[in-house]
Amino acid sequence: MSHYRPAIERLRSVRVLDFRILGPLEVIAEGSPIRLGGPKQRATLAILLLNANRVVSVDRLADDLYAGAAPVTAVTQVQRQVSELRKLLGPAHGIETHPPGYVLRLAPERLDLHRFERLAADASRSLESDDARRAADLLRDALDLWRGPPLADLAYESFAQPAIVRLEELRLAVVEQRVDAELALGAHTQVIAELEQLVREHPLQERFAEQLMVALYRSGRQAEALDVYRSTRKRLVELLGLEPTEALQALERAILAHEPALEPVRSAPATAAVAVLAVVSGADRLDALLAVAEPLGRLPGQELIVACLVPDEGELELEAAAVSRRRTSLTAPTRAAVFTTRDPPEDVVRLAGGNDVGLVLLDAPGGLDGEQLPADLATVLERAPADVGVLSARTGELAGAGVVVPFGGGEHDWAALELGAWLASATAASLSLVGTKAESSSGRRDASRLLADASLAAQRVVGVETRPVLAEPTEDALVAAVENASLVVTGLSPRWRREGIGATRRALVRRARPPVLLVHRGPRPSALAPREARTRFTWTLEA
Repeated sequence: MSHYRPAIERLRSVRVLDFRILGPLEVIAEGSPIRLGGPKQRATLAILLLNANRVVSVDRLADDLYAGAAPVTAVTQVQRQVSELRKLLGPAHGIETHPPGYVLRLAPERLDLHRFERLAADASRSLESDDARRAADLLRDALDLWRGPPLADLAYESFAQPAIVRLEELRLAVVEQRVDAELALGAHTQVIAELEQLVREHPLQERFAEQLMVALYRSGRQAEALDVYRSTRKRLVELLGLEPTEALQALERAILAHEPALEPVRSAPATAAVAVLAVVSGADRLDALLAVAEPLGRLPGQELIVACLVPDEGELELEAAAVSRRRTSLTAPTRAAVFTTRDPPEDVVRLAGGNDVGLVLLDAPGGLDGEQLPADLATVLERAPADVGVLSARTGELAGAGVVVPFGGGEHDWAALELGAWLASATAASLSLVGTKAESSSGRRDASRLLADASLAAQRVVGVETRPVLAEPTEDALVAAVENASLVVTGLSPRWRREGIGATRRALVRRARPPVLLVHRGPRPSALAPREARTRFTWTLEA
């Protein structure tokens, strides 16, 4: 086996790269920026990123790099820039030679623009289904990806200018959608200042003027709303010789008439996830997942969606019949779907995005005790619009003393706490939070205060009390602390791309008696997590 060692070491050294163009051009490797070269190198990378996964000819690269005045040596210059980029970015560069030029292969979510577009598309579907709260959360997350004007360090390059205009238009469209969602949620007062600035910066975009008029009217400032209409009309007439659109004129008439339709819609407060999506690759693995999923589906206003993804069409009818029989025994409102798939993670993401899913539950038939997560599971974690729970279970029954959440206060721990609290509520089980004891050698206090904050949040949102448990910060102590639980719910570290599930969670999966549910926080914030969840408490020294 020793002759394989160099190849294995090379694979371990490959860095995962994230590319960013929603601001100055950046490449991030494992949380740290890579220092790029001069303008031509940055421009070469930007051109490939703007055409990600599409072949860009050498002639096109030369024309763009030299603004249509390519020198005789342009082909050689392009080849040199690509070669230097490959060396700089390392084995994960993704730049392939493909006649008549090059293509930059990007995995899903490795470019901030792709993440932005995915979040915006998910938000649009939420708006279409009248879920303004989820849409607003997704749109805020999308806009948070922007670090300034797109490709700001290449704005002077002629090739970048059309792309910059298109990206700015995309951003403004998402801002417009986000304001619509905020207005639907009754946040009219909060968006007035932002809309006033948008109207100043984009005086000919009537949609921002229309939103500002609505926000002012709902805030009891009718005269100011009408003044916005008059000033907008004046600009349009003086600059373009045009009257406002019929939509803006109709809004002015509605304000004058105090039409009831202008009043904000009163929406019911959000509770738990709208739907729980339980996904298996065979009906024989459904019982373990339903032990967790069905109680959540019985919560008020919730439903359960069972999806069985079959790899072989010859098994379709048999699996569908098995799922149908199992469904008849469920007491939660349930929908079910059984179908063949060539791309399971893509279908999981599609189902979650199109069905108002707040939690995706997956089984782990291949196990979770390896160094890295299975590729299919990693794809779902990266792209799912909701929280994701992965169950490592040996049985379809949850027999034990209640739900236990090892809690360290990170954002994924808050997602685990939320799910654990809803499960405890749905099953009338106890809920225990496990934290670390004090460490005299480091002067670090115990985690009891952190557990108290988490308990207060769980009581406020879910109405479930918790029991604090303190243990030594070792794997052995943690495994012993959860031994009598019916289910362990634990957050999946943000470092899963490098570490898999991490050594501590592997110890739980391998050694703990109860089943373990790993929870990864999705794009939306959980109902429990504070805006800034930060803590120094950790289960292992690896942090």
